[in-house]
Amino acid sequence: MGFRCGIVGLPNVGKSTIFNGLTFAGAEVAAYRFTTIEPNLGVVHVPDERLDRIASLIHPKEVIPTTLEFVDIAGLVKGASKGEGLGNQFLGHIRNVDAIAHVVRCFDNENVSHEYGSIDPKRDIEVVEMELILGDLQVLEKRRAKVGRLAKVSDKKEAEALELYDEVWEFLNHGKKAIGLSYEGNKKALFDELGLLTAKPILYVANGDEAQLKGDGDYVREVRDLAEGEGGWVVVICGDLESEIAQLDEADRDEFRNSLGLESSGLDQLVKVGYEILNLITFFTTVSDQLRAWTVVKGTRSPEAAGRIHSDMERGFIRAEVVSFPDFIHCGSEHAARERGLLRSEGKEYVVQDGDIIHFRFNV
Repeated sequence: MGFRCGIVGLPNVGKSTIFNGLTFAGAEVAAYRFTTIEPNLGVVHVPDERLDRIASLIHPKEVIPTTLEFVDIAGLVKGASKGEGLGNQFLGHIRNVDAIAHVVRCFDNENVSHEYGSIDPKRDIEVVEMELILGDLQVLEKRRAKVGRLAKVSDKKEAEALELYDEVWEFLNHGKKAIGLSYEGNKKALFDELGLLTAKPILYVANGDEAQLKGDGDYVREVRDLAEGEGGWVVVICGDLESEIAQLDEADRDEFRNSLGLESSGLDQLVKVGYEILNLITFFTTVSDQLRAWTVVKGTRSPEAAGRIHSDMERGFIRAEVVSFPDFIHCGSEHAARERGLLRSEGKEYVVQDGDIIHFRFNV
């Protein structure tokens, strides 16, 4: 699995339409609140042209891309953190994802009602994010109450935890998201254990009409301005168009996009940004006529990368035989790369690089 991305936003902003366009999952779409109750799940292959280029040289019997799971979560409304609109249930679904794609309505359509009767991207973003902050404050209040009781009669660990919880609570109480906090060592471990919603990376998905795909519309500019102010990311998508393209045969999709002047699909854009905000990279293996892509966090060492494939490979790790993607393409094969001295033998301290083609040696 590459990463798990939760799709959130107010009701009727186009979340399920975008979900269908990205995953071809066929989730129900309707112009009323809470069409989605239970989250829809869709697993898609992560597009990577490097797989095709490697496959064209080695002709494997099987090519397996890495994958991405989208979770279409029901619309959040004001008061969600207090249970409004089944909000507590929906907030719980968000806790299980790696990143959040916050869909913001940037289109006018009198046939699709808006929660507040008008299109205002800044207001809509603030409503959803305030509910996420309030949800986090509830988590902290419960932790503070529990640890506070222990800290009175217990040890230094509880006192340190209570101090951190107080710091985070104060930060959130000023309307700031937890992703703006940074800790190291034991404090980082305590912070990560909280599993705060606003500590997750957020990318804004501006759902506009076809005219706004270039990012020129006033609504899209509002989203961009807000994201730039907080160092965030924006992807502009036309959900209706993505859903329409999803109905075409695969061979016709690129042609249709080209006719509209679109350089890439919504999925391509989301994957690119998602990998960036989560610091993910891809490496490849070629074993037994199978070419496969794997996703790991940037900075992963070779034994841990081997463990991504199988835990036995990490435990019995001996070495990694590595060739970079550019060198492999230039040489045309692993054998040719070895002959030219471009296939390297790396030990346990080697940090895997994006695009590495690796053969792991290990004891069973």
